Amino acid sequence: MEAESDRDIGLAELDHLARSAYEEGRLEDALHHWEQRHRRAIAAGLPDVAAEAATNIAIYLMMDTGLMAPVRGWIAIASRLLDDLDESGVHAWLAVVRTYERFMCGDMRAARSCAERAVDVGVRQRAAAPVAVGRLALGRVLIFDGLVDEGLALLDEAAVAILSGELDALSVGIVYCELICAMQGLAQYDRAAEWTEAMERWRGGVAYGGINGRCRVHRAEILRLRGSCDDAEREALKACEELRPWMRREYGWPLAELGTIRLRKGDLEGAEEALLASHQNGWDPHPSLAMLRLAQGDVDAARSLIDDALDHPLLVPSKERPPHVALTRAPLLEARVEIAIAAGDVETAAAASQELSDISVRFHSAGLAAAAALARGRVALSREEHGAAMREAETACRAWHEVGAPYECAVARFLLAEAYRSSGNEVRAQLEFDAARETFEHIGANGKAGEVARAAGGGRPQLAVRDRRPVTGRSRFGLEGDTRTIEFDGRVVLLRDLKGMRYLAKMLADPGREFHVLDLVAVDAPGAERPASTAITTPLLDARAKESLRRRLLDIDDDIDEALALGDDARAALAQADRDYIVRELARAFGIGGRARDAASDSERARASVTRSLRYALARIAEHHSTLAAHLEHALRTGTYCSYAPDPRAEMRWDVW
Repeated sequence: MEAESDRDIGLAELDHLARSAYEEGRLEDALHHWEQRHRRAIAAGLPDVAAEAATNIAIYLMMDTGLMAPVRGWIAIASRLLDDLDESGVHAWLAVVRTYERFMCGDMRAARSCAERAVDVGVRQRAAAPVAVGRLALGRVLIFDGLVDEGLALLDEAAVAILSGELDALSVGIVYCELICAMQGLAQYDRAAEWTEAMERWRGGVAYGGINGRCRVHRAEILRLRGSCDDAEREALKACEELRPWMRREYGWPLAELGTIRLRKGDLEGAEEALLASHQNGWDPHPSLAMLRLAQGDVDAARSLIDDALDHPLLVPSKERPPHVALTRAPLLEARVEIAIAAGDVETAAAASQELSDISVRFHSAGLAAAAALARGRVALSREEHGAAMREAETACRAWHEVGAPYECAVARFLLAEAYRSSGNEVRAQLEFDAARETFEHIGANGKAGEVARAAGGGRPQLAVRDRRPVTGRSRFGLEGDTRTIEFDGRVVLLRDLKGMRYLAKMLADPGREFHVLDLVAVDAPGAERPASTAITTPLLDARAKESLRRRLLDIDDDIDEALALGDDARAALAQADRDYIVRELARAFGIGGRARDAASDSERARASVTRSLRYALARIAEHHSTLAAHLEHALRTGTYCSYAPDPRAEMRWDVW
């Protein structure tokens, strides 16, 4: 029911209230105001205004919740209202909504038809925004169909609209986001980076709604690719925080990126935490979750997961990663090659490598070509075809270097080193092992650096590029007043005490022990117990969100009934998945006896705070004692659990007070 004061608000004011609420991060309030506008316009006999409100509801529901059944309901309502009206810009926007509803569900043929209509109607009605967004969608559809040049041309044409000044903030944000998604999907990382930087410059003080958080995820992806893993993790964590009030199903996307970054850093526990949370939010966290199981040594689980991800993909409606398209298989195939070889199944690896090569040729992308070359090199090495393995690994290394992806380049060097060793050329092998290890260490991929070091130790002694003698003996880490006295490797420095120094002291005093971040945070409050997991909380769903979800359940039930009546099993399955998701969300939001639950955030906040404090302390140490800083960079493990784990050969002993 509308409140008495609501009935005094005019139709224009309701639209303004809705847009303001969206800008301020209150999605459910925005939808509530547009629903009011829709009902009031119907009562006033204004079908055009009612249709515009219904179209807005469909757009924002789709972009920020990914719940397609309620979206289809509002599309149907808007369509009925527009059927007897003269063509207008609202018709163009409705065609855009239809485009993305089909696009996100993987129906590219219908998406193409709707996008063409959006552009045609928008051009006739001189509606710049739906024309630009329609061209973007059409361009992405063409790319997924393998018409890459035609699709890229449309994307470039749509990008020009950003400079025209005719687009509203939401449309500009969609254009930027779609351009980056398209480039990321094509593995054209240089262009993705350029558009990400442009979006970064634009979004300061301009972007609103969920666009800010989406931009952060894209930035995290680029930072990860460029080897800035710590910066990437910070961006991903911020993205998760910003997107939680917005996304529903797609909230698993930033969580999956966070897990991928942590996996790359060698933080297996943190990666598992994020990737499982991504799965719990209805997202497909592969290939990263499968690769995590491989890193944990569980080859059978890794193989089962990657096979299932390829053979039975999770149909999550997404504009970031639409289902049923070849490009989404590429990273899964890349992982299948590595996992199958680890399992000793060379034939499966070869088949996956061939499919990946075919995809790279079809979409002619430097990134995909590099991934395909690396996959072919892995297969060749497993077949003891040393010459072919070296050629493919060198090709992959050069390509990844040109793309500007140091981690991937180091992976290719690692394979090249193993190929040289297998051919009997140990000197060249050690050169490549050293190059790969140093790159991994430089970008903070400590787990991978350790793997290379262990592999390199299997041959002749490493080249004496530098003195790798582990530091030994007694060291001191003391506190007098607010000054730290630090002695290491025969050198003493005095530094101001910092929060990170106190965390470090606790770990140095007990080498090898894992400390939960909440235990480290408690260091700043002597005698305090570890904080309860519900000390810092945020509501899972507010009252309006809960009521909206209940209403959407009714919309979904109607959609299921209609799909079954039409014999559309795929649509019914997607709608049922939406229903299952909402039921889980509502169950999570209520405790025993219907009491509202809160979502604990201490652990993640503490993790970010501890990591930040430790990094700052290490930076200060590096300014005065670079040898100690280098030692700590290799010996410290951060994540939900932190530890000091020095080289066991060093026999390190610390006096801590």
